[in-house]
Amino acid sequence: MSLITMPFGLTEPLFVPEYWFPPSLFHLAERTGFDIESLIFSFAIGGIGTVLYNLIFKKGYIDMPHTERSHQRHKLHIYILFVPAIVFVIFSLFTALNHIYCGIIAMFFGGLATLYCRPDLKGKIWVGGILFTILYFIYFGSILPFYPQYVELYWNLDNLTHILVLGIPIEELLFAFTFGMYWSGLYEHLYWRKLIKSKEMSTN
Repeated sequence: MSLITMPFGLTEPLFVPEYWFPPSLFHLAERTGFDIESLIFSFAIGGIGTVLYNLIFKKGYIDMPHTERSHQRHKLHIYILFVPAIVFVIFSLFTALNHIYCGIIAMFFGGLATLYCRPDLKGKIWVGGILFTILYFIYFGSILPFYPQYVELYWNLDNLTHILVLGIPIEELLFAFTFGMYWSGLYEHLYWRKLIKSKEMSTN
């Protein structure tokens, strides 16, 4: 799942400089819009977003029975996986919203669409969003004491809401929540897996 997420780092030019203008190795972001850090970051959050809920709640995976896969709701299974991309393109083309808001809306709709096919993931999707937001808050909050002007220097606050939560732009937290909401259940949705308590797996 980290490898699947990593290419999303190539979307960085959509956000530079309208959303932010990050420092980067070799000044790549400033010169090209791309940077190495975005690929590393995307790789990391993909894996974390997928396993965080499972680690905390001691969940494992089993294959979804074929009888469940043939349910009527799964006829749109493949198409629903692409809902975030479709929503992002629509909002980007037909609204003047900053791309960060298009991304937040897209992932939110992606999470809701996943619930249509996989209502069994309802708890993981919502709790996953909350857990990833908390993790992101801790990560971001650990930077600010050492670099208190980090946000003012690198975020284009004039294009954003100016709402900061303990110094963190609310857009970052909304991104974290919707990403965690969508991505936390994507592995199960993509690979036809079901969640089960780890102790139940050992007894089986």
